[in-house]
Amino acid sequence: MTDHWNADRSDRLSVDRHVIDGVRVVSVRDEIDYDVRGVLSVALLSADSPEPPLRIVLNLSGVTFMDSSGINVLITAHREASDTQGWLRIAAAQEPVLSLLQMVGVDTFISCYPTIEQALNA
Repeated sequence: MTDHWNADRSDRLSVDRHVIDGVRVVSVRDEIDYDVRGVLSVALLSADSPEPPLRIVLNLSGVTFMDSSGINVLITAHREASDTQGWLRIAAAQEPVLSLLQMVGVDTFISCYPTIEQALNA
């Protein structure tokens, strides 16, 4: 199933969402900050059914900046997925974003992978 969902907020965030073998893959481009946190949250957690998605891969290859607002969205998405016996995995984060994730310890509870394929197959 493919559900391409594009969002554009403040000309800084573009989101593409689709499903691969039952896993929601959310690809984000540009900057994640306070102004776009709601768009990211909806892309990660909204579903056509009343239940949240169980398995999510967040592709950050196109993200050039993320602040604490993005970190908070990731933590919330991780908790919601874990509460339903699912998971959130991060794929292809650029070095500045990956460094931030490592600095605040997000990578200790949300697995980070170099590629989407590795995140899907882990």
